[in-house]
Amino acid sequence: QVQLVESGGGLVQAGGSLRLSCAASGRTFSNRIMGWFRQAPGKEREFVATITGSGSSTNYADSVKGRFTISRDNAANTMYLQMNSLKPEDTAVYYCAARTSYSANYDLWGQGTQVTVSS
Repeated sequence: QVQLVESGGGLVQAGGSLRLSCAASGRTFSNRIMGWFRQAPGKEREFVATITGSGSSTNYADSVKGRFTISRDNAANTMYLQMNSLKPEDTAVYYCAARTSYSANYDLWGQGTQVTVSS
């Protein structure tokens, strides 16, 4: 069973950068499609980015395209989200999640890490 732990959140000024990490335990990390989601206060959780098991394919929400980069290091069992040109509207709790290639549902979630962008 894979367990996920996020880190790297914090407070940053608008225009700044942060890098989030998602450390996974377990032996099946490289088999999992991984994703980042976020939830702002009073809003529904929304998709941010996803990456295939090999890392060869990625996809982004329009709101972060060109500013955020998702990546993974399967040897280190870790996924990353590099966030540049941050905006106040990026403020949210960020979650990493994992799913198998034969399911559309993310069945593993981390506890979340807070990102706050001040204007």
